[in-house]
Amino acid sequence: MRGGKLFVIMPSEKDFTFIMKRRNGVSKIYSCGTLQAENVGEEVTLRGWVNRRRDLGGLIFIDLRDRSGLTQVIFDPQISEEGHATASKVRSEYVLKISGTVRKRPEGTENSNLATGQIEVAVTSIEVLNTAKPLPFEINDRVEVDEMVRLKYRYLDLRRPRMQNNIILRHRIVKYMRDYLDERGFLEIETPIMIKSTPEGARDYLVPSRVHPGEFYALPQSPQQLKQLLMVSGMEKYFQVARCFRDEDLRSDRQPEFTQLDIEMSFIEQEDILQLTEGLYIGLVEKIVANRKLKQKPFPRFTFEESMAKFGNDKPDLRFDLFLTEISDLVKDSEFKVFSGAIAAGGQVKGLSLPGCANYTRRELDGLVEFVKQFGAKGMAWLALDKNERGEFTSKSPSGKFFTPEQLEVIASRFEPAAKPGDLLVFVADQPAVVANALGRLRNEMGRRLNLLNPDELAFAWILDFPLLEWKPEEKRWDAVHHPFTAPKPEDMHLLDTAPGAVRADCYDIVCNGYEVGSGSIRIHRRDIQSKIFSLLSYSEEEAQARFGHLLNAFEYGAPPHGGIAPGVDRTVMILAGEESIREVIAFPKTQSATDEMTQAPSPVDEKQLRELGIALIPQNKG
Repeated sequence: MRGGKLFVIMPSEKDFTFIMKRRNGVSKIYSCGTLQAENVGEEVTLRGWVNRRRDLGGLIFIDLRDRSGLTQVIFDPQISEEGHATASKVRSEYVLKISGTVRKRPEGTENSNLATGQIEVAVTSIEVLNTAKPLPFEINDRVEVDEMVRLKYRYLDLRRPRMQNNIILRHRIVKYMRDYLDERGFLEIETPIMIKSTPEGARDYLVPSRVHPGEFYALPQSPQQLKQLLMVSGMEKYFQVARCFRDEDLRSDRQPEFTQLDIEMSFIEQEDILQLTEGLYIGLVEKIVANRKLKQKPFPRFTFEESMAKFGNDKPDLRFDLFLTEISDLVKDSEFKVFSGAIAAGGQVKGLSLPGCANYTRRELDGLVEFVKQFGAKGMAWLALDKNERGEFTSKSPSGKFFTPEQLEVIASRFEPAAKPGDLLVFVADQPAVVANALGRLRNEMGRRLNLLNPDELAFAWILDFPLLEWKPEEKRWDAVHHPFTAPKPEDMHLLDTAPGAVRADCYDIVCNGYEVGSGSIRIHRRDIQSKIFSLLSYSEEEAQARFGHLLNAFEYGAPPHGGIAPGVDRTVMILAGEESIREVIAFPKTQSATDEMTQAPSPVDEKQLRELGIALIPQNKG
């Protein structure tokens, strides 16, 4: 006791082992995955779950498991008849405490695939700490289990080796992020979870206030304004492993609540942030996930326009070399009206060269046509390339009759690398946005179908110079492409009054293997420029002050130039773990419909709670 307060000093693992040994004079406590040949002869105690039980008549073998691994323990009635009798009754996932002697496995029974495979523990005593009901699924990675069942019993699912490895990897990644930034002078600063509702691109999750009836907090979509205010407050280098919330439709790489590594710095330029972030990801790959390799470093850089032109999207998968190729200038006067008509209507013609696919059947080709139609294309033309006996390019495709051998050769040579006999050229002729979307999707699909994706490879890149604004024709107004606090490129500032759509943003995305991993920008730090952007976004002065007055006012007190980036932690772990869904790297995720199968959230609340909050529910028509 000290000053009326109780201070408890917890022993370290080494101290705890010593204390147990001193008190009972029998054994040391070990984790199930740590015993080695040098422990032979020791009296030890293990605690864990029954991973597997094998009854061989006279002897019972149990693989006892905890997070560190597993150890084979053996029950011999000649050593402990009572222990053998107890072991005959245990089942999978019972929780046991056993004590016994470490000994070498008999020659020929060693398991080289197991860290403890050289030894076993001959049990002298056993205690059943808890029993387990029959399981809804086996605790191993060999059995396929429906995801909804896995999520309902997530506490069991997390016992499986793959899931434990994913959670451990997540811990190591986040720890590396923290250490990396701490070494570079960053401060980890927490920001509020309940904040003011401000429009930032997605719907807010709202929290009603009991103390202020009829008023609401919002859960942060990101700490965007708060980290900018920290720059105004002189913190200069901030980071946070931040929880964020967005009420939007879900997909495999999106959750209603997610985690991002929030980074902000003062007195920097774009290049500073790119170098910092690139160093972080190179370190993560080379020091944390040794089984994955970087395709290229330093990371290649593309402008937004270059990425859309070559890959059809702004998050290209660079593990394979299929590039969108425009041939509009070659076919604008063609007799093939699908091409020339689209160009005359202000569209374009682009294609992909699919290596070795000229022998596709009509059914396979029709399948590709249906695929691009899902993404807005009216159809797809193709040229299956061949050569005749004179060495001239030919194509038996329906559209091939409109092109001479010389024209086919020129078209083939336009592709990178040049198309050759045996390749299939596929084309979409339409407006640029439709062409990019349809062919970009087809490019990714063919990368998978043609086995061009190396699963062990990580192809990072930077996408730069996005448009600052986009026109919303249905609303007849401009909207921010990134968010309303993104600074325009200094050299484009003069275009804000005359050509807002031509202004480029001083922003950047880091992408990997077809996913956006993180996004950031140089921020606006002057009130006059921020007010100008709000005006372009159709906010009146009164609206801007009501929604963002705290930020605008702060800019009048010596706000420094600043910028930052916010890599997604869940998506980063998903990619580095080689998973296809972020649900596989989050301990307790939501389903695709934003429900929690384990706790059955969201769920109704009682009338008393609603009355305290001054909330009345309006019946919803679910028809």
